[in-house]
Parts: sequence; structure tokens; C-alpha cells
Amino acid sequence: MNVRDEHTRSLWMDVSVADAPALSGTVGTDVVVVGSGIAGLSVAYELASHGRSVVVLDRGGIGSGMTARTTAHLATALDDGYDALVRVRGLDCARRYYQSVAASIDRAEAIQGAEHIDCDFQRVDGYWVQAPETAASELDTELDCCRKLGIPVENCIEPTPFHAKGQVRSLRFPRQARLHPSKYLAGLASALGRRGAQLYADTCVESIHQRHDEMVVTTASGYEIHAADVVVATNSPVNVQVAIHTKQAPYRTYALAAKIAAGTLDDALYWDTLDPYHYVRLQPHSADEDIVIIGGEDHKSGEANDGAQRLDALERWARERLPALREVTHRWSGQVLEPVDFAGFIGHAPGEEHVFIVSGDSGQGITNGLVAGLVVTDLITTGASPWEEIYAPSRKIQKNIGEFISENITPLKNFAEYLAASEIASVERLRPGEGRLVRSGLKKIAACRDRNGRLHLHSASCTHLGCVVHWNSLEQCWDCPCHGSQFAPDGTALNGPAVSPLGGVEKPANLEAAE
Repeated sequence: MNVRDEHTRSLWMDVSVADAPALSGTVGTDVVVVGSGIAGLSVAYELASHGRSVVVLDRGGIGSGMTARTTAHLATALDDGYDALVRVRGLDCARRYYQSVAASIDRAEAIQGAEHIDCDFQRVDGYWVQAPETAASELDTELDCCRKLGIPVENCIEPTPFHAKGQVRSLRFPRQARLHPSKYLAGLASALGRRGAQLYADTCVESIHQRHDEMVVTTASGYEIHAADVVVATNSPVNVQVAIHTKQAPYRTYALAAKIAAGTLDDALYWDTLDPYHYVRLQPHSADEDIVIIGGEDHKSGEANDGAQRLDALERWARERLPALREVTHRWSGQVLEPVDFAGFIGHAPGEEHVFIVSGDSGQGITNGLVAGLVVTDLITTGASPWEEIYAPSRKIQKNIGEFISENITPLKNFAEYLAASEIASVERLRPGEGRLVRSGLKKIAACRDRNGRLHLHSASCTHLGCVVHWNSLEQCWDCPCHGSQFAPDGTALNGPAVSPLGGVEKPANLEAAE
């Protein structure tokens, strides 16, 4: 199981990436890649293209993790703004960051062409649209910064459908792109098969350690994979206990897809200046219709349980600007990990020589996954990458300390919940699809009734670092607000950093009272 088993389904989930068996024995290889999303399969493809033997493992289906819950914008424009990156990490870092994301999009374009992957790849413009609630000075600052960095950008005063109240200002970034992520991953998986790589689904990794002169990956079924190097590309790294998780924070984001007459909306990427911001793109559907994908309404993971209302708000926002919008076909949510200094974490895991991680995708997970294919492959094959310092997971947070402290207050607030009263007097009052935290002595219990009416009782302590999980009624899962782990109603871990399921508990007598 993984996040594909949560309740909502995205547009991309209509396409199967690849059929793969579960691992059923001990194997050896040059590189083990844990995770089969855009980062994992991009790394695997590049390594296989360099002649390395590769094994890819996923706790769920191939390509069915967070990549299937993205909206798949490929952008050189930084969603936090290059001005913010310059202030925190300097001009040289920002310039090289741009070079890395531009190169990664070029690489995706080259791969889909060379491998004949029909994934709807298209170069498009990107528009950062001024929202009426924000000042034009934000665009002025970013425009000046991009020009200083040599990043192609134009000041645009032609209105888009996403302007409002007389505002017509935006910044136009040329040569952005969009693709169908599941079709692209399917193409990579097929190419990997032709290169002899082995893909295994429904294979949960429990540990990664060094034994003598090789790395050993052990699965929940007790099988081992022996390799020279291991790449952990699991959205949130499952092999790092603390080091990375203090430097990034999990956020839920929401998206919907709706039909619109072909030609109604120009094919481009759009995002506005609000915080949290809205983001929009097109996906080809038929000769007569396109699909509009709208995202936004983000919040810290586990700190709100109103996903259905947020999707309703997203639809209202879209229909106000696109009155020709037709029926909504898909509504879903996903999770992004926001790095406090604006660049992801790609490279050597802290303190490790032969273990690499990919995380901190922010709102640009597809682009960062493509970057990982280039950076990690360079590190493994040549020992260096021109961009390794930008993404180094072991880097220290030198500036933006206020944001670092703010994001790390969440665990402190969360641990205080152990002292809070129950959210419901009796578990018998739980309705199908409902979950609540209840107290039993000094323990907190995560109690939920699945949509079939079956009652589940588990420890409310996340198996990563013990934070109290919160119920997500939209996705029918438990979310950890501290570091982004997610658990199914039966306690199974769906998303890292947690690997183990929530602990089981007996039904205490005091939870049956108070009808």
C-alpha cells in the first residue's frame, strides 16, 4: 500500500505505469533505487543509461506514489521566487539553481523524444499573475532579480483569465513545460526494462545499512538486496531519522480537473501571487475538449480537516475566472515538502558515502525529480555534480532562521496533545468515514471507522518520531503534522518517513462509555 490507496483519485491515476511483481528473493545489483516516482525512475533511467545494473523498489504500485498526486508543472520559475532564494543563499546559488532546472526540463524533452514516449510533453509559457490582494512591487522585485541573474522573463501587461479587479500585470517565463506524469513514467519504466533493470512493486523497505564493503537493503518480507549504492527517493526519506526532517515541512495541497472547450484557455502554466497560491495548467483531452487542472488551498499537513471544503473553494475560484468550465472529473490532494531555504535536498544522505536521498520537492516536485536524475547519477558515476552544493542534504541553514524555527515548533505543539482530552466521548459514536483521537489513561488512541463501518483502534503515535497523528476525512487516512507520514485506517504506513504501521491497541473499557 501507498498513497494511491488514499480515498481521492487524480487524473493521472487513470493510466497504469507498469505491472511489476513483489520481490521474492535476495538479489544483487549495482544500485538500489527505493521509490518509483518521478525522482526514482529518473535516477534509475539515467544510471541504466550509464551501464549500471539497477533494482527499483516501491512499497506500492510502480509510479503510484506522490507523483500521481501532482499537477505536473515543469518550471524554471521558482515558486518561492528567485528574490527569496538570493536573499537566503546568494546570487551564485540562484543562478546555478536556474541552470539545473532548465537542464532538467531539456533532459525530459530529450528523453521523451529519444524513447518515443507519448506523454503530451509541450513547451509552454508560464505566467506569474498579480492577484488583486497583493502589491505590484512583488513582481517588480522578482523581475529585477531575474534580469540580474540572466533568467529569461518578460514584463507582461496583457490580461489572462486569472487577473481580477482591473489587474493586468504578470511576469512571463518562456520555455516552461507540461506533461502527463504517468505516461512519462510508463515510458521510463519500459525503457528501463529494455536496459535490464528490475522493478518490484508492493515491496516495503525496512532498513538500509552497510555490511562489510556493500550496502544491504532489507524488506519487510525479510529479503535482501545487495548493492554498491542506494538511492532513497520516497518523497520524505525513510532512512533519515532527524537530519532532513528539521529542514523541511509537510503541506497538503489540493487539485481538481475539469473539462473545457478546446481553445477556451491558452495552453500555459499560470500561478498567482497569493500565499498559498493558485496554480493552473491545461491537459489535452480530445479534439473538442481540454482538461483544466487547478491547484491550491494548501495548509500544513494534519493541521486542518476540511479538504472537501477546500476543494469546493478551489472550484468556486476557478469558475469565477473560467465561466465556461464544464463538469469536474477529478478531485484530489497530495503532499509537498517545503524546504526552509527554497531548494530541495538531493545528494549524499548526511554522513553517508553510498546512500543518496531526494526530498524537499516544494511545489516543483516533477522538476526536482528530473534534477535528481542528473545530480545523483553524476555523483554515483563521476563523484561530482556541478549542482551538488545547491541541493546538498547535509547543508546548514545559514539564513531564514525564523522560518526554520517556525516550522520546527510543530513537533513541540504536537507533543502537548498527549495531555489533551478526547475528541469524542465514545468510539461507538464514530460514523463510517470518521476518525477521532481518544484518551485512555496516559495514552492517545487513533480511533476511526472506515467507510465500510469497521472500527479501527491504533496508537496515535507516529512510528517515525512519536508525534500525534490527525485524521484526514477527505483521504481517509491519518496524517502526521510533524514530518508528513501517512497511515491507512488499518494502521499501514502509506508515506514516509514512517515505515512501520501504527501500533495496535486493545479496546479499553473506558472508551465504550458516555452514549
